This record gives sequence, structure tokens and C-alpha cells, in this order.
Amino acid sequence: MALIAPSILTADFLRLGDELRRAKGADVWHLDIMDGHFVPNLTFGPLLSAAVVKASEIPVECHLMVERPQDLLPRYAEAGAKRLIVHVEATPHLHRLIAQVHDLGCEAGVALNPGTPLSAVAEVGEDLDLLLVMTVDPGFGGQSFLAGQIEKIRRARDLLPNALIEVDGGIGPATAPEVVRAGADILVAGSAIFAPEADPAERIAEIRRSLHESP
Repeated sequence: MALIAPSILTADFLRLGDELRRAKGADVWHLDIMDGHFVPNLTFGPLLSAAVVKASEIPVECHLMVERPQDLLPRYAEAGAKRLIVHVEATPHLHRLIAQVHDLGCEAGVALNPGTPLSAVAEVGEDLDLLLVMTVDPGFGGQSFLAGQIEKIRRARDLLPNALIEVDGGIGPATAPEVVRAGADILVAGSAIFAPEADPAERIAEIRRSLHESP
């Protein structure tokens, strides 16, 4: 069964500890790290990431949507992240960046924007622990799922049989079954879980039910 990785991007930061405790059933915390340059939004840094690691009993992964990720990777490894995910579009030296992540003692993931072809990771597939297929353009939560990425997920599953396939963007009960059928192992969901007046645990349960009930 696919794992569910809530993105805290749309959580209530004023009571983030409570939000994490309410999201029962989560398998991984997904932290969207944005620098205001690679993507227009600006989010949080290593100190908050370390606080999430300290407050949680489940693994934390950091998705770095940043320029010069090589400069920031050590900070997030020190914060306690289990997995560090970098964008292929942010570096001309992808193999070197993956090796850096492994040298820091973390699992290495690579993310692809919707417009980036799967061939961009074909030469580093054996070194990857995870491929993150973006099903929205990165930078903001609450965007609509890009259905055209389903075929990319299928091809990614065939290209990388030994890597985890993660999907991020517009994931909820309506879209989760289709991406899992296409080969996804991990589902990142933000606004579908941390919505105003919503019960995060119930939202996670709804996504799981959709996977069980879908033919």
C-alpha cells in the first residue's frame, strides 16, 4: 500500500505541533523548502525542519526547491532529515549532488518539474533512492492536478524499478488511486489534509479509503 506524506506547507504554523499530532496515520512528513528564487514562494529553513524532526516519530523528508542546493544540503542533513530531494533543474551536476546527499548519510531523491522529461534522470537511475514526479508546477500549495503527468509516472516506474516513486501536487481521494495504479509508492498531499476546519487524521483516512475502494 502506498505511503502518505503530508506536506506541512498548508498547515497552521502558529500551532504546528498540534497539527502534526492531529495528522494521525501519516507515514512521512514532507517539508517543502523554498528560497524565493528557484520558485517564487519563501517557506522555512533548517531550524523549523529540526523542530519537526524532534516533535515527530515518523521520518522527515526535505524537498529543496532552491538554487544552489549543494550549499544547503548539509544544514538539512544536520536537522535530521531522513531523505533529501533536489531538483534536476537546479543543478548541472546531478550525479555529484546525489553523491553529496549519500555522503551526508541521507537517502537521495530527485524531483522533476512537469515540463522536465524523464530522460533527465536516465543516467543516474542506479544512484537514486527516490524520484519525485511533480504533478503541479512547484512553488505553491492548493494547485490542480496535471493529469498529463500520469504517463510520466508509468514510464518512471518502468525506468526505475528499484527506486521509490513519489508524486506531489493535487493529490487527494479523487487522484490518489490513479497515481498509485500508475506506479506511485508515496503520495504527497498538502491542502487535501491540512485544510481549514478539517480533521487531518480523517483526511488521511479518506485518501487511504479511496485506495482500497478504487477498482
